[in-house]
This record gives sequence, structure tokens and C-alpha cells, in this order.
Amino acid sequence: MFQFDANGTLVIASLVLLLGRQCVKHIAILQKYAIPEPIAGGLLLALLFLLIHQTTGWEANFDTSLRDPLMLTFFASIGLNANLASLRAGGKVLVRFFVVVIGLLLLQNMVGIGMATLLGLDPLMGLLVGTITLSGGHGTGAAWSAVFTDSYGLSNATEVAMACATFGLVLGGLIAGPVALYLIKHSATPEGRAEDSLQPTTFEKPQSGRVITALVLVETIAMITICLMAGRYIAGMLAETIFALPVFVYVLFIGVILSNLLLYTGFYQVFDRAVSVVGNVSLSLFLAIALMSLKLWELASLALPMLAILIVQTLTMALYAIFVTYRVMGKNYDAAVLSAGHCGLGLGATPTAIANMQAITERFGPSHVAFLIVPMVGAFFLDIANAIVIKLSLLLPMFTPLG
Repeated sequence: MFQFDANGTLVIASLVLLLGRQCVKHIAILQKYAIPEPIAGGLLLALLFLLIHQTTGWEANFDTSLRDPLMLTFFASIGLNANLASLRAGGKVLVRFFVVVIGLLLLQNMVGIGMATLLGLDPLMGLLVGTITLSGGHGTGAAWSAVFTDSYGLSNATEVAMACATFGLVLGGLIAGPVALYLIKHSATPEGRAEDSLQPTTFEKPQSGRVITALVLVETIAMITICLMAGRYIAGMLAETIFALPVFVYVLFIGVILSNLLLYTGFYQVFDRAVSVVGNVSLSLFLAIALMSLKLWELASLALPMLAILIVQTLTMALYAIFVTYRVMGKNYDAAVLSAGHCGLGLGATPTAIANMQAITERFGPSHVAFLIVPMVGAFFLDIANAIVIKLSLLLPMFTPLG
């Protein structure tokens, strides 16, 4: 047993990021298909621990207590960077992308339920391998699996949910590059888009240098801390109401309110450069910890029919991104980057979507629209829409609660 405390986990995560950078730099296929560095490094370490576990029976346990704070910091930075004027300017594109996202939510549950019925499984299993764990991720999967066990009598729901969410997180980071590469190759700009003179957005081109001062960094950390404290408080206060949502939604919402309130009152202007540094550090470390702590041997516990549904869902996501997302969003370079982000949203999580788009824009050029739209839709609107779609799906006659 390899046991790593919080400090050891942070050190390993940092090394994973360096490993991922070297892998992408020197392994042609990873570079060709724009695999995100945290995904490459984290998955490689997870595969190494899988080999050790299969040959010796040993396993590594990481202290993941830093994972949630890092994720919340990432979402706070999205909120602090959300300028309402910019969002209004991109309103039509945002609405169009949101409609595309809703279309995938409906399709994922149709595929999941249909495949489960075809394979002779409980339809609830199909719903679990739908938007609950794929578009919803680990948090939504944990919440709804408990409901399925208590109210519908579905056994092993939590184990299935966590395994499916893990599978989605990995595949969401792996298929985006090939999908985007195919779309860019067949777009009007097959070589990507040339660099422009605009300052990169918070998460766009994370390798770009950004000049900040110590005082600005302290002020930024203070604002992020306010977002985390207020977001957790509001989430706890509304936990038992119809407004119950994951903590990160409220953290992001507080960030939006705080940054725009300070801007419009003239009291303070959020420094995007400092937000970008803190946000990108948090994003990279969160993904590294999430990927390197995967226990891949647990995925082997998935029964063959469940694995078949997951494979079909992955194929569905890729085809949907190519034939729906790309076409509806304009069939141009921005649409290709949005499609890569949608692969992350549809199978993994918002951090995966951002990492996917970063890998594409680092290689092919900027896409300001994608980095404006995807974080807001993925972090805020997606969870609300997903909750509604799940509840509507449970109204189907095949789902009957106990009692």
C-alpha cells in the first residue's frame, strides 16, 4: 500500500503535470490529437499503478482533500472572469449552444434507457449510464444513485455510478482531440486560426505569460475565498429546498455577482491576468489529482452490458459533436473548438471541457467565443437543465418508485 498525504499528493500532482507536458511534447500521437497534458500525465500514472496492482496487489491511496477546493477555486475564477456585457454580446451563441447541450441530454437518456432495455437490464441502469453520470459527473452520480437505491430499490447503484463517471472523465478527455482535429481539417481554416492581438481570456492559452504583482494576487485570492465561503454557505442553506444545486454552481454565481458589482460601482476592477493564473493552476492540479487517483482496476467490475452502453454513449457523443454541435454552431473554427469542449461536457465535466479546448487552441490558435460560452453553460446552465431532464425521464411509465 502506497499512502500519500495532502503534501505528497500535491507533489505527485505537480510531477504528473510535468510528465504530461513531456509526453505530449515527445509522443507524436498525443501531440497530433491534442490530448490535454493533465489527461496524458494523470492517465499514464493511473496505468502504472494498474500494472503494479495487477502484478503485486499493491495500490496507491492519495489524500484527495485538496481536489474539491481546487475545483471550487476553478469555478470561482470562471465567475470572477464573467463580464455581463461580454455575455450579452455573445447571447445568441450562448443560447444556441445551450439548446445543443439540451439535445444531447435528451439523446443520452434515450440511448441509455434503450440500450438497457435491449440488453435486458433494469431501465434505471440505462438512466444511470446517461446524463446522470456522463453529463452530470461524480457529484450528480452520487446524489442520484442514492435516490435510486432508497426509492427504487436498485442495488449497487453507487458503485455503478462512480465507475461510469470515471469512464466518462477519461474518454471525455481522449475523444475531443480527434473529433476537433477532424472538424478543423474539414473546416474553412484547416490550419487553424492565426494568433490575434487580443489578450487571451482566463483559460485560453494557459502557457502565455501574464504579468501580475503580489498585491493583485493577494486581492484575487481574497475574492476567490469570499466566493468559496459564500457559495458553501448558500448551498448549505438551500440544501433541502427545490433550489438545491452543487456547491460549485453557487460559488460561480457569487463570483459573477461580486466581479460585476465591483465593476459597476467603480470600487474595484478584477484583474483578469491574476484570475487566469490562479484559475489555470487550480484547473491543472484538479485534473491531475482526479486522473492519477483513478483505480482503473475498479472499472473491470463493470459488467459487459454496462461497458457496451458506455461505448455506445461515447460513440454517440463523438457523432453528435461532429454532426450536430459543429453544424449548429456555424461549421467554422470556433464551432470545432466548441465541439471539443462539448465532448468534455458530455462525457466528463467542465474542467475536462476547458482542458480539451486549451489543447486545441494551443496548437491551432485562439477561440474567444468558445472560452466565453463553454464555461458558463457547463458550470451553471448544464446542471439546472440536467436536473430537469432527469426528473422528466423518471416520469416515464417504466420507472415506478417503491411503495
